[in-house]
Amino acid sequence: MIGIAEIATQLAAIPETIVKRDALLSAYTRFGIGGPADVYVETSRAEGFVEALRLARERGYPTVVIGGGTNLIVSDYGFRGIVLKLVSEQLRADATSVYVEGGAVLQHLVDFTVDRGLKGLETMTGIPGSVGAAIYGNAGAYGHSIMERIVTVRFLDGPSIRVFDNAQCEFRYRESIFKRHKDWIIVSAQLEMERGDATALRAEADRILGIRNRKYPPTMKCAGSIFKNFLYSELPAPVAAQVPPNVVIDGKVPSAWFLEQVGAKGMQAGDIHVADYHANLIYNAGNGTARELSGVIAELKRRVGDRWGIPLEEEVQYVGFGA
Repeated sequence: MIGIAEIATQLAAIPETIVKRDALLSAYTRFGIGGPADVYVETSRAEGFVEALRLARERGYPTVVIGGGTNLIVSDYGFRGIVLKLVSEQLRADATSVYVEGGAVLQHLVDFTVDRGLKGLETMTGIPGSVGAAIYGNAGAYGHSIMERIVTVRFLDGPSIRVFDNAQCEFRYRESIFKRHKDWIIVSAQLEMERGDATALRAEADRILGIRNRKYPPTMKCAGSIFKNFLYSELPAPVAAQVPPNVVIDGKVPSAWFLEQVGAKGMQAGDIHVADYHANLIYNAGNGTARELSGVIAELKRRVGDRWGIPLEEEVQYVGFGA
């Protein structure tokens, strides 16, 4: 394996690519937490991204691909290897068909469709992060998710570009096949929308954004909800029997309800706080650390497991832990 300085030089030679040594990853996560990466690579061209990833892997370096950093918890020690980010923003529409690159900001895609009177993504307004990350985790809100609009996903599998249709992506609640194949990197996607009224869609999007911003202020260092909600139909019968009917929304039981029962609201560990108004919202109030954050998450999982016998599952991804 060649030295880190040499690989950084080779990566920097790729057109339209920014390379930084020892870049603090806290600058690239919404939690504002994370130590340095040996090399941070950012490119605005899909072709450049593919070349950078190929080069890093061929040289034998550990790699991780990040999007908007919304759902990332990065170790205080950082990541010993190469972190890559695609920031390409290409968007285009042909009638009701929309093409988007994985590095595009999800909100830009939502606004692009809403402004053109294309219905189907307006409920996702205000969800931070990239399109690639949204597809990876089948992001959604208000009873809808991005899987409903996906026609095909183009992704990198080693040196090859592959294309999956919707069924092959194996979408389900907050899941996709890409979560089980973390080395597959989403490059772009084709979506199919419906015709709608742009004024009405914008009004609905603005209404939802107002609700979201009150719950998750844009300046708050958080990942939104930390834990996935539960599908009511999949809960053990003794647990489901204890859930009040008015708590079940669109067939789901909010993790926040279970967390409230175990005293999660207002918990603190250093500068890591659980909101006093939302038991599934953990935020960095200042100079919180990954160690404190992961400790709070572990404690909440333990409490719910002890009380209810069900496993809380994070929506966040971990980088640099155990490396």
